[in-house]
Amino acid sequence: MSDSILNLHGQIAFVTGAGQGVGRDIALLLAEHGAGGLAVNDFVLERAESVAEKIQADFGVPAVAVKADVGDIASVRVAMSQASKCLGAINLLVNNAGNAGPNQQMGRSPLFWESEPSDWQKFFHTNLYGVMNCCHAALPAMVEQQGGRIVTIISDAGRVGEARLAAYAAAKAAAAGFMRSIAKEVGRYMITANCISLSTIEPVMSDEDLVQFYDHPKIKQQLSQYLIRRFGTGTDVAAMVLFLCSNAGSWITGQTIPVNGGYSLAT
Repeated sequence: MSDSILNLHGQIAFVTGAGQGVGRDIALLLAEHGAGGLAVNDFVLERAESVAEKIQADFGVPAVAVKADVGDIASVRVAMSQASKCLGAINLLVNNAGNAGPNQQMGRSPLFWESEPSDWQKFFHTNLYGVMNCCHAALPAMVEQQGGRIVTIISDAGRVGEARLAAYAAAKAAAAGFMRSIAKEVGRYMITANCISLSTIEPVMSDEDLVQFYDHPKIKQQLSQYLIRRFGTGTDVAAMVLFLCSNAGSWITGQTIPVNGGYSLAT
């Protein structure tokens, strides 16, 4: 691995929402490919601790669990400071925390004109302000080091629009616009800033349950919109994050890269 272009050569990563799901897979793959330390962030500390313990046990990579609500700038600053004290300056920031925030379940919203402004905040809190807060806390050290990587996970809802997800789509689209601006601000410091746009991610379940899941008529209908007839996995996403964080992605910045099985096409 030391000769691989995907080797991270001891860089320190901070991954938000990494206590489960896609974020967990991202943290594990970065550790496997030469990260020098992992700050595993989650709103639920026990989930983050479980992933940090696995990283240390499986890969011998230093890891620390840091609880934070990314939508709260004070919480983010404390978590970043804790991570830096334990691991060293942050080189890689992966903004993965998203959906409807730490205390809400993701689901279809009412039609936009039937929603209330109070319904919108949960989407902007994590998907936009969470990204802004983490970048605000991490960038000074990256600028000082003259290098770094920022990868933000967004959604195809923000690229092509989705009915009954208008506020969520708006927050994800705003995060992508923010990242393009950040890329223009920090490029001179050899820092890249990119987005990965996802469509539906496969639920975590047993192989038997997964077969039944994919056999459901509604799922079959949904899959007909995908060129590759399956939903994504955390490994699919983690692989692109690794690529963008490695030397292989050093000349890619300001981009939104779809990892979506062909649900929508980039132009």
